[in-house]
Amino acid sequence: MSKVRYPEQFKIEAVKQVTEAGFSVAEVANRLGTTTHSLYAWIKRYGPEAESFAEASAESSEILRLRKELKRVTEERDLLKKGRGVLRKPPRLRYAFIRDHSVDFSVRRLCNLFDVHPSGYYVWLKEPKSKLAKENERLTGLVKQLWLESGCVYGYRKIYHDLRSLNESCGINRVHYLMRRAGLKAQVGYRKPRARTGETHTIASNVLERQFNPESPNTAWVTDITYIRTHEGWLYLSVVLDLYSRRIIGWSMGPRMVKELVLDSLIMAVWRRKPKHRVTIHSDQGSQFTSYDWHSFLDDHNLQASMSRRGNCHDNAVAESFFQLLKRERVKRKIYSTRSEAKQDIFNYIEMFYNPVRRHSANDMLSPVEYEKLFEKMIEKCLLN
Repeated sequence: MSKVRYPEQFKIEAVKQVTEAGFSVAEVANRLGTTTHSLYAWIKRYGPEAESFAEASAESSEILRLRKELKRVTEERDLLKKGRGVLRKPPRLRYAFIRDHSVDFSVRRLCNLFDVHPSGYYVWLKEPKSKLAKENERLTGLVKQLWLESGCVYGYRKIYHDLRSLNESCGINRVHYLMRRAGLKAQVGYRKPRARTGETHTIASNVLERQFNPESPNTAWVTDITYIRTHEGWLYLSVVLDLYSRRIIGWSMGPRMVKELVLDSLIMAVWRRKPKHRVTIHSDQGSQFTSYDWHSFLDDHNLQASMSRRGNCHDNAVAESFFQLLKRERVKRKIYSTRSEAKQDIFNYIEMFYNPVRRHSANDMLSPVEYEKLFEKMIEKCLLN
């Protein structure tokens, strides 16, 4: 009697009669004309337990695959750490790195990782130096000999002509490359001293001498420049500060640190205060404050120049202190996309907060504006008496 081959769909449906419809194995086997042994085998293969086993098996195989992938990625990461910068090197240096690490990793994986072909690596392994490298070594030795014979004074042009006289076929650019790689240079003469031309910057003496607490407004001002970072580039801020009340009486902002920046801030200060007496204006020795236009403006408006000693930031400590407050309380808490956004925020800090509102320890915890108003009331009271 020949063995009956049942279709797979037939077997699945037969199993469902037992697992889902509730018939016994013997009854289903009797009705279908098969044996209970075959039906039990079908249940084992196509039943619910087989599906859960298949799912578990698939899950475990996926875990194994992920572990292998993690191991591969970890090994490649460690290799790239060891070979940092090798990918930017010529192929022969990559071949050398592959040779040094071929004991721990497969050559094919290393070649794929460092973007070279295994066949090229094996060719290089038989003969590491190319014909060009060997020829460059020979020519470098000859170039060194000719350079030494010249008393170490010849450059690549004269060495090139010496090589041509020896019937060597070598271009002048190649000679320049070989000499540069070997560290061979021509003897050059002394540079002629350059005479200084142009106007000499004016340096003023330190008239202020750290007297940061005058008895009245418009006696001494200080000025300085700082910079604010934006995504559009640097924004430079120049301010003029009255030492009596620590009030910012003039400011200017721009994308370049030029003399016009400091002149604009000083013009605003003069326009606001209209001083009737001579005022000392203190700054550092930056080129903006030593220019002819700066000192000409000071002379025209009855202002006396005073400058910090070279490299001494403490002589202008009050201006530096204001910039520290500005950056700590406002700038470092913001990210400016454009210079226009930074200008708006800095204007808000100076004119809307610092001058009229912010309490200052040097002003008996009054704002600069309130402190000056208090001084004006004292003057009025003295005049009435």
